[in-house]
Amino acid sequence: MTANKRTRIPRKKAQEIILNAAEELFYQEGIHAVSVDAVVERAGINKMSVYRQFSSKTDLILAYMSRKQQAFWQEWEEGLSWHPEKPREQLIQFFSDLAARASSDQFRGCCFINVAVEFPDTTHPVREMVCAHQKRIQDAFLEKTTLLGAANPTELAYTLILLMEGTYADSQTYGTNSVAIRMLPSIVEKLLDSAIR
Repeated sequence: MTANKRTRIPRKKAQEIILNAAEELFYQEGIHAVSVDAVVERAGINKMSVYRQFSSKTDLILAYMSRKQQAFWQEWEEGLSWHPEKPREQLIQFFSDLAARASSDQFRGCCFINVAVEFPDTTHPVREMVCAHQKRIQDAFLEKTTLLGAANPTELAYTLILLMEGTYADSQTYGTNSVAIRMLPSIVEKLLDSAIR
């Protein structure tokens, strides 16, 4: 007679299921508004499985943020790959892609900015992760504006970052059908041409 054995989901698969559920909920509803129980329910997995993979809600949030970071840099690299060694076209491509994403009904702004608002304590590990990500973005933009030959690459890099963050805010304030978002690639093109003239 064979004893019934309880099926256990492999660790990697369980992590993926939990993170998929957390990502949907955290991004759409906000982190503080979502309980671990809500993640458990969305994942269709028991609570013990969640705590087996993530020792606390903070660990789960950090894993979610890490996944969002990877997605951001993957999109960044994919955009750049369309225009090798052409920083002007690469930056225009980035903002064209951003305008397309920000026009989607599912778009809820920048998850990093959203998280920064929810975690005002700058020493919190989640907030530190956001700051490190934003610093990497600053460095990436500065690298491109320097390669572009801008008269003031630092000023141009920060201007582009403000346009990016303004796009995130605009999509949430005025909706994803915003005229400003549709104009974004053209605005960036004129800005770049002005900066290198």
